[in-house]
Amino acid sequence: MIRRIIRKRRPAPTLAGISLEEELALIRVELMYGLRVNREAYLRRKVDERNEMATRIREGDAAEMLADLRGSLERAVQPTVVDLHSRRQPRPTQDPEPA
Repeated sequence: MIRRIIRKRRPAPTLAGISLEEELALIRVELMYGLRVNREAYLRRKVDERNEMATRIREGDAAEMLADLRGSLERAVQPTVVDLHSRRQPRPTQDPEPA
């Protein structure tokens, strides 16, 4: 007899629900800063943001959105140049004497 192990899947995020990670983050904010977070207002804002994003995606041109994303990434991440030769430690030309 073959026994199957059924893993518990994470539920797909819903439009009107707070995920476990979000709830933990809200509790952390409340404890760290002594604030009280209104869960209903948080859910309304979350739904509004999702609706706004869906509208922007539907109405937007793909090339334009890609250019916007590329521009925001370039502004967010400053390129750094590392000189690997200067970071290398000089290697001794001869092996050290055995102890």
